Amino acid sequence: MGPLLTLKVHAALRAAARAGATTLACSLDLERSTTQVEVDAAGWTFHGQRFPYLESCKDRTIYHWVDGSFEPVARYTTSLINLVPTEWGPPTFEIDGIKMLPTAQVSPYADAERKVGLIQPRGKVILDTCGGLGYFAAWCLRGEAKQVLSYEKNPDVLWLRSLNPWSPQISEGPSDETGRCLNLTLDDIAEQIASLPDASVDAILHDPPRFGIAGELYSQVFYDHLARVLKRKGKLFHYTGTPNKLTSGRDVPNEVAKRLRLAGFATELNGDGVLATKK
Repeated sequence: MGPLLTLKVHAALRAAARAGATTLACSLDLERSTTQVEVDAAGWTFHGQRFPYLESCKDRTIYHWVDGSFEPVARYTTSLINLVPTEWGPPTFEIDGIKMLPTAQVSPYADAERKVGLIQPRGKVILDTCGGLGYFAAWCLRGEAKQVLSYEKNPDVLWLRSLNPWSPQISEGPSDETGRCLNLTLDDIAEQIASLPDASVDAILHDPPRFGIAGELYSQVFYDHLARVLKRKGKLFHYTGTPNKLTSGRDVPNEVAKRLRLAGFATELNGDGVLATKK
């Protein structure tokens, strides 16, 4: 993976060169690590390769090196999708300007750690319904889950993952010496859930886009399937956020909890979501 630039890093490189420094310790992988970079007035050198300064470096943009220039980590197929830097390092992403992970008060990576902890991943087979950047899956593997079955329907999101150093590596077999593995499927869980066997997973992480974008992932039919594939006493964390609460008064968390109870779960509101246990 080549260097990733943000406005913060680019400004530090320029400032070091203007100050007459010849090297700068900085991060070129979104704070995953720190490296020494050679700097001068004309550009900078990383791993023996020369790179230019950007003529225009924008805030809230991550740049990657492709075909001899720095370009934003963004694609437009059916929607504009882009990787967005955060003050903590691990990035979030946006689809048509809608932020897909919480970043206002916490790192999206640390936020995923807390939520994964709720379902206690050790030794479990876990269904990760909407894989996104893979932060849930990463913490499941770090928490010694036996297997993570992850689904993501947007190929452009998978492209973002390939450039994001905080996203976990994808493996068809064991991902490390312990035998734990991540199976990532490019497909829509709303369509694939019906084909999953009864009582085949020990826990579920459900982090869907907001209701207005993916209402089918909040339906009673879908929740009934989640209950079907989950083993008895298995845990489910469902991210909901609180969309439209101020503008319309709609209470999405309690709407979700009600439908989950109809599907056979005991529920409790937890942070920005619902924690449920199959009866």
